[in-house]
Amino acid sequence: MSTPHTPASLPSPTSEPGPRHARWLELFFDLVFVAVVAQLSHGLHGDPGWREFAVFLGLYFPPWWMWANLTVSANLFQDDSARRRVVMLIAMLCLAVMAAAVPEADGDRAPAYALGYAGTRLVLLALWWPATRYPAPRTLPRWRPLTYCLLSGVLWAGSAAVPAPWRYGMWVALLLAEMVLLLTARGRGIPGPVHTGHLVERVGLFVIIVLGESVLALITSTDHTWTAAAGVVAVLGFVLLAALWWSYFDFASTAAERVIGAAGTREAYLLARDVGGFLHFFVTAAVISMAAGLATAVEESGHDHLARGAVWALAGGLAAYHAAHALIALRFGRPLREVTVWALPGIGIPLLVVLGADVLAPWLVVLLLAAEAIAHLLYATTIRSRRQTAGTA
Repeated sequence: MSTPHTPASLPSPTSEPGPRHARWLELFFDLVFVAVVAQLSHGLHGDPGWREFAVFLGLYFPPWWMWANLTVSANLFQDDSARRRVVMLIAMLCLAVMAAAVPEADGDRAPAYALGYAGTRLVLLALWWPATRYPAPRTLPRWRPLTYCLLSGVLWAGSAAVPAPWRYGMWVALLLAEMVLLLTARGRGIPGPVHTGHLVERVGLFVIIVLGESVLALITSTDHTWTAAAGVVAVLGFVLLAALWWSYFDFASTAAERVIGAAGTREAYLLARDVGGFLHFFVTAAVISMAAGLATAVEESGHDHLARGAVWALAGGLAAYHAAHALIALRFGRPLREVTVWALPGIGIPLLVVLGADVLAPWLVVLLLAAEAIAHLLYATTIRSRRQTAGTA
């Protein structure tokens, strides 16, 4: 439906910040990320070294970045036309190509990975180009989608013909250029207010995807290693994931909805960009890493200790998870002293577990991390109860 300020031929920008939920197309679109996450997590199984971790982060960021961009476009435009559906399905196909290329994306399948990402940039151009025809003040300067989407897509496609290792340097440079363009825009040209509930829901659904991969890793690894010791490690791993789920959706997502919802249009967009686009990359990457570490812990449950790379994937992942949430809390304006109280133990205890990797049995590693996650949850619950009691008084 057109608005008095928008021609009928253009997708309607959001005009009311009322309740919105993810559409069926968005949920279908997320299925391709189940494959992306599974492929990336598999690359960290066993005893990964620094190269494997670097490749993991490097290959995870482009699909995550595209997911964040497409999520924002769905948030800002209320458009369920056939055109948009076809465009989103094309993006899904491009990301599926990237997922299939992940196992050898640092080798023979790099051209396919680059071409898949190039296709998603062109999809993004198709979604944002109509915003360049909105009447002022909602008009988006045409040079931004032409550079951010079209030029980037052309250069990514061109990188498929560039030999390694120069190809990977080109990827890094292009991603940095995209981020610079986004940061310098500072919300100018945004066609309407951010639907906070929809955005928080979408990010939460992605967190569910990575937690789901962790649960699946526990189940499949237990199936491969059907022993009592593997069962103990799997149960402890599930307790760890359950505590993370509980704390995230009781505290992190509710805080995001409250803070972003109370902000003005541009500030809400900037908060969504920083927290949902940048910092949640580290939140979700940490959980994917933990999924790989948990799978290895189950498979090596009969050993005296875990390989150090597996402990880094698991305990280091938990430390990174807490560090990312500490940065999110600071971005939301929480006092440094308040954040430090829970962030330091949340980061320090997993790192101490890494130091003891050579003497800790797999079940003990997972037990200590699960105990830390439970303590973290209990602390947050206690603080909230005290604040609620004080507010009532």
